[in-house]
Amino acid sequence: MTQSSVEPKTSAEEAGDGSLTPAGRSWLDRYFHITHRGSTVSREVRGGVTTFMAMAYILLLNPLILSGKDVAGDVLSQKALITATAFAAALTTLLMGFVGKVPLALAAGLSVSGVLSSQVVPQMTWPQAMGMCVMYGVVIMLLVVTGLREMIMNAIPLALKHAITMGIGMFVALIGLVKAGFVGHGSPNGPPVSLGTIGELSGWPVLIFAVTLLTIFMLQARKVPGAILIGIVSGTVLAVILNYAADIDPKAWKGGPPELSGSAVSMPDFSLFGKVEFGGWGDVGVMTVGMIVFTLVLAGFFDAMATIIGVGTEAKLADDKGRMPGLSKALFIDGAGGAIGGIAGGSGQTVFVESATGVGEGARTGFASVISGLLFAACLFFTPITQIVPGEVASAALVVIGAMMMQNARHVDWADTATAIPVFLTVVLMPFTYSITAGVAAGVISYVAIKVAQGKAREIGGFMWALTVIFVIFYALHPIEGWMGVG
Repeated sequence: MTQSSVEPKTSAEEAGDGSLTPAGRSWLDRYFHITHRGSTVSREVRGGVTTFMAMAYILLLNPLILSGKDVAGDVLSQKALITATAFAAALTTLLMGFVGKVPLALAAGLSVSGVLSSQVVPQMTWPQAMGMCVMYGVVIMLLVVTGLREMIMNAIPLALKHAITMGIGMFVALIGLVKAGFVGHGSPNGPPVSLGTIGELSGWPVLIFAVTLLTIFMLQARKVPGAILIGIVSGTVLAVILNYAADIDPKAWKGGPPELSGSAVSMPDFSLFGKVEFGGWGDVGVMTVGMIVFTLVLAGFFDAMATIIGVGTEAKLADDKGRMPGLSKALFIDGAGGAIGGIAGGSGQTVFVESATGVGEGARTGFASVISGLLFAACLFFTPITQIVPGEVASAALVVIGAMMMQNARHVDWADTATAIPVFLTVVLMPFTYSITAGVAAGVISYVAIKVAQGKAREIGGFMWALTVIFVIFYALHPIEGWMGVG
């Protein structure tokens, strides 16, 4: 909607808080300031449905990422993971609608889930990993309350912020390629990774992954709304048909064949809810725990503020300085999403950039988020349907998300060595080391080192110096522990 299409404000509305409205308007209109923001109930409903459709893929991808074994060898129930993902998304999005009153939807952050699956659960149990989520959520809430969150955002160079987003995108894409079987471990005497299984692709499921991936990319190139969801549905239909026609071995499918067993409707499985542990980390150590929480904060930190401001600007809610109604509440709810996701057992929640699709359909208020949240809540009772989607199809969407996050490369000045090198190291080391922390650490350390070499140490800032010290300790953690006789 253009600015010119917004209804003229009455004298009461010009106060700016929406607390006074002409008589006759519904409580819904008054509470969400629908007319005041130049919208209608029908537009808000349409926007909320559109946002949900654009991000419904998270119900499939988050359980896929969190499907590995923890340090004790335990694997989470797929049905319980879908329930936890839907419940946490519903609750946090409803909170954003009713309290933040802005058109933003939340769900499990793929970057946070990636850290949990690759860096946390190999060292901890699932309840302890969810405890890490609660801790990082509390840290972010404290940063918001104290005003430090914005200060930190301003202290980190913009190029490194883009690099962190791109690196996480590469990391998520690699997870998708591995989960689909398109990339695998090389032979003992060969390369560390290879195409498929020891240099070759085999089986119908990998072909379905490739077809789904190309379908989504083609739909995006045509700018088709909901391209990811359409691609997932199309890939699933193809998988069901081929599974029946070609009688594919059930063991060939990642996570089981695409079949509906029993009823399409079932009661939610809340068996993961409340399974959170603090302490009992054994040989992990306090320093490592601190680094894990720090990594989760990084993973859930950087995109949220930019997403909130970006979507708010698109909705004509933010001014030229990035100020918008409910910003502090929105940032606080985003932080609370980490704790809520941990308690629910479905990973930390964060604001999704797909909220912009609903804004494009006319959403301007929190009522759109309420609609999206209610749709996520409805999904709690349709878990069997979501379980039909094979892992190969969901993995294709992960690769697409990674490609979308790489679009930040256009904001980087690649001709500037002081910028290009830290960005390069950040982006490549995240997937190559399978560690988001390692990538961020390399970027920060190299940025500071290059600035010192250029005689520009005064441009670095105290916070970046502090980060450099922390990350040097991170890289030297094992030698330090050995020297101190720990572990």
